[in-house]
Order: sequence, then structure tokens, then C-alpha cells
Amino acid sequence: MKSSLIATLKNLNFTEYEAKAYLTLLEDSPLTGYAVAKNSGVPRSKIYEILESMVARGDILISRATTPLYTPIPADTLLKNRRAQAEGNFRLAEEALKKFQQTKQNRESIWNIIGHSEIISKLKECIDSAKQRILVEIWEEDYLEVESELRRAAGRGVCITVVGYGTIASDFAEIYTHDMSRDITDEYGGRWIVFSSDDSNVLAGIVSLGENSRAAWTQHQGLVMPITEVIIHDLYILEIMGKHRLLLEDSFGKNLVALRRKFAIHPDFKKHYV
Repeated sequence: MKSSLIATLKNLNFTEYEAKAYLTLLEDSPLTGYAVAKNSGVPRSKIYEILESMVARGDILISRATTPLYTPIPADTLLKNRRAQAEGNFRLAEEALKKFQQTKQNRESIWNIIGHSEIISKLKECIDSAKQRILVEIWEEDYLEVESELRRAAGRGVCITVVGYGTIASDFAEIYTHDMSRDITDEYGGRWIVFSSDDSNVLAGIVSLGENSRAAWTQHQGLVMPITEVIIHDLYILEIMGKHRLLLEDSFGKNLVALRRKFAIHPDFKKHYV
């Protein structure tokens, strides 16, 4: 009978020695540590370590007199505590596994976002979740819609770098002004947003078509890396242009127009994504 009880208690996260000590105390208590060891068969060299562990866990109680005495909590209380603990662990596991599954799905999915306001809303959400760094290419009118979220992000220590089209000023972010914003807007037929946070989260798309605006959001590594690097390479170009504009324009024309024409596929040298 006792051997089956020991096996049952082991299923409730008791060690064999703990189970023997607890059953001994259920039979007769309070007892000294010496008496628990003698009656249970637990080695005296181990008994006090085992009893203290059970006290810390709440399975037994101790009276710290000159000679400490030990008594068990009632069996029904023990089972109630174990049941509550198990149910709590199941709830935590359920929530953690659900979040893990959602995170994995997010990393593999590419989400299509339609409509200007919906894209801006998603951008705000991405900004609010950033922890270390934000890189973003954005036009002035769209920047104003998310400026407060960017400011809050900077306030919690996020490093923010903006490639700005139009007149964007900031006291919390590093701004790289693209000085041919009007030409770019005309050449591409609209405005876009390219956003990356923490090298793990990207949002990119056309935002100047009202309800027909289109963007994609993803954590897919196959897209996070190239989109983030596109922004970084634009920053390289702006840094290089800032130091060597005359030399580069002497080779490629004003605002590097010869390069833009070289890689255009339409006779009017404009983009036709929109």
C-alpha cells in the first residue's frame, strides 16, 4: 500500500525520500528530523535537506523551537495546492505555446495591407513595438502622421534614422534629407514608405493612392534582410553624395540622372509601378 502511495506522490513531483518523509509525518506528527529519518528509512545525512526543501515548497510546516518539529499539511490541502499549481502551469503553457505558434506564423507570413489609413495604423503599431532601432524612408506628410509615435520610441531609447522626402525636422531622430523629393515623387508617380525595426520587422509599400494604397508587412527573414539593406544602402548614397556631390554629378549628371536613366526600362525614363 505504502509503495503505491510513494509512486503516486512521485507523480506529484515528490522525490522518493520526500514521499517517504511526508507519509511518515501523516502517520505521526509532529516529529523531529531524527524521528522522521528513523521512521521513514530516509538517511539521516539527507533528512534535514529534504525537510527544508519541503518546508520551502509548503508541503510541511516547521516549529522552530530549540529542537525543530515538523508536521505535514493535510492531504486534501496538498492535493488542492498541487491541482491549482498544475492548472496554473497548464494555463501558462497554453498561453506561451499559442504566442510561440503565432510568432512562428508571423515570421513565415507576408501580410497585404490595403488603404492609406490602414498602412499608417500598422506603421504606428510597428513603431510602438520597436526596441532598439528604426530605419524608415518616408515623405513629409506621412511622417507627420507618425511623428508622435516615433518620439515616444526615441523616449524609450530606440535609435531612429529617417530618410526624409520633403522638409522633415526632428530633435529626436537623425534625418537624412533627400534633396530631390519632388523629382522622385514625379518620377515614381507617388509616395512610399519603407520601414525596418530591430532587423526583424519590415513594412513597405505605396501610400499615396488613398484607399488603393498597398503595402506588405512581414517578419520573414527572406524579406527583412533585403528591405533593411535597401534603406541602409540609401543612407550610404546620401552620405557619399554629401561629401562628393560635385565629383559624382560630374560623372552621372545632376542628382545622378544618368544612372536613373541607365536602369529605366520605359522610354519616358519614369517608373510605372503605380
